[in-house]
Amino acid sequence: MIYQGTARKLVLGLKHSDRTDIAGPAGRWLAQACDDILTPQTVVTPVPLHWVRKLRRKYNQACLLAHALAKHTNLTYIPNALKRPAHTRALEKADFEERYRRLSTAIEVNQRQKRALMGKNVLIIDDVMTSGATLHAATQACLSAGALNVNVAVLARAEKNR
Repeated sequence: MIYQGTARKLVLGLKHSDRTDIAGPAGRWLAQACDDILTPQTVVTPVPLHWVRKLRRKYNQACLLAHALAKHTNLTYIPNALKRPAHTRALEKADFEERYRRLSTAIEVNQRQKRALMGKNVLIIDDVMTSGATLHAATQACLSAGALNVNVAVLARAEKNR
């Protein structure tokens, strides 16, 4: 979906207003949208939140989406394959270059889960894609850990500024 109107309200409800009931149907929708890239060997993991941000929000909305997708597709779900060891400032007002700079080293593979990613197809789930910097950092972390292939899926995509 394009991140505007009703789609934006849905994502913001899930992200900031405790509308966790949105995750189940949204995860099933994502599963249908990803059907042609999923294999039985695909492992599903969410974009991680730093523990400070997770404490404020009470949950990681990407985890809820990833879990719902994995449950619907019977794929392996690894909620903690990735981690954010450093807290990054909110990115809402950052431009493209600033987002990539801040996130270039912000996401790492959890060493306890590295084996689970090696030689696997990985599907990374997030709620919104703006510049792609977060998903790029997560993808690079998975590839450096030995993932065979990495795909990403998001519930909504921010429109590019023209």
